[in-house]
Amino acid sequence: MNTYKLLTPGPLTTTSAVKEEMLLDRCTWDHDYKEITQKIRAQLLEIASATKEEYTVVLMQGSGSFAVESVMTTSIGTNDKVLIVTNGAYGERVVKMAKYIGLNHMEYRVEYNDYPNENEIRDILEEDRKITHIVMVHCETTTGILNPIEMIAKLSKEYGKTLIIDAMSSFGGMDINVSKLEIDYLISSANKCIQGVPGFGFVIARLEKLLGCEGNARSLSLDLFDQWKEMDKDGKWRYTSPTHVVAAFSKAIDELIEEGGVSARFARYQNSNRIVRERLEKIGIHAYISAEKQSPIITTFLFPNERFNFEDFYSFVKERGYVIYPGKLTDADTFRIGNIGEIYEDDIQELCNIIEEYMKVVAK
Repeated sequence: MNTYKLLTPGPLTTTSAVKEEMLLDRCTWDHDYKEITQKIRAQLLEIASATKEEYTVVLMQGSGSFAVESVMTTSIGTNDKVLIVTNGAYGERVVKMAKYIGLNHMEYRVEYNDYPNENEIRDILEEDRKITHIVMVHCETTTGILNPIEMIAKLSKEYGKTLIIDAMSSFGGMDINVSKLEIDYLISSANKCIQGVPGFGFVIARLEKLLGCEGNARSLSLDLFDQWKEMDKDGKWRYTSPTHVVAAFSKAIDELIEEGGVSARFARYQNSNRIVRERLEKIGIHAYISAEKQSPIITTFLFPNERFNFEDFYSFVKERGYVIYPGKLTDADTFRIGNIGEIYEDDIQELCNIIEEYMKVVAK
C-alpha cells in the first residue's frame, strides 16, 4: 500500500473498499458483470438529473481523453463545424484532437485565468452560421478555473448548437443538471470526483443526437454510436473492458451515495479548497485564480519567490505523506493542490502544517 496520499486531480486516493473490488477477477461475458455495467449506466443518469427517455450513458475504454475523442469523432460530421472554447491545456487538447481527426473547427481562446466572454462568443456565432457544435471544458485542471457552464448552455440553446461539455474534473463533485442545461454530450472519467480508478471514461448523451451519429466516426475503437448500440442491448462492451476498474467504479458510486450524494461531496471538496487557499495565503503563497472563478477541485498556486525550488518542496511534502502536482502554465511558475479523492479536512490541515514547516526551513 502507498505511504502517501494523492492531492492531485486524478488518479486520486481511493478507499480500501474500492481497492478491494479489484481483487476479484470477472468475465466480460458473465451476466453478473453485465449487470454491473447496467447499474453504473443507470446511476450515472441519476447523478446527471437525466431521464432514460431523453439520455443514455456510454462507457468507453481508456482515459478521459479517449472518451472526449470518441465524442468528437462520432458526433461531428463532415458537413459540421465545431467552435472550441479554450482557456487551458485541456481545451487545447480538444483542438489538437480536432486537427488529428480532420474536423472543420475554430478555436476561441482566452487567457488561462479569464472566463470566456459571452458577447465575443455571441459575435462568433452571429458571424459564422456554419458552426453546428460548441465544446468547452467545465473545470480546467490546468489552473482550477471553473468555467461558466450556464452561459455556454444558454448560448448553445439560443443558437441551436449541439453542446459538448468536458466535465472530466467536475462531474460527481458538483451539481450538473444535464437535462435542465440541455447538454447534448457530457464527458467524464472513472478516476475523478466519483473517486474510482483510471481505466474508462463515460459519456452522458442525448439520445436524439446520438441516434443521428451512425457512420460518422473516423475510428473503429472510438465509435461512440457503435459502442452504445452494443452496450445498450444487455451491458456487453464491444471489446475487452477494464473489468477490475468497472467493479471498483460501481463501488465508488455506492460510496458517493452513502456520503450524501453530490451535494455532500461538493461541501467536503469546497471546505478543503477554502482551507488550503486561506492558510497558504497567510504565508505568502497566492492562488493563481481569483476566488470567484475557483473550482473546489484543484488550486494552482504561484511560487512564493524566485528562490523557491519545486523539486525540493515536492520531496519535502511527499516524505511527510502527501503528493502534490506540478504546474501546467507557460507564463508563470506554479504548483497545484487537488482536493478530490479520499481526502478530508484533517488531511488538508496537516498538509498546510507541512507547507508552513517547509517555508520556515527554507527561510533560515
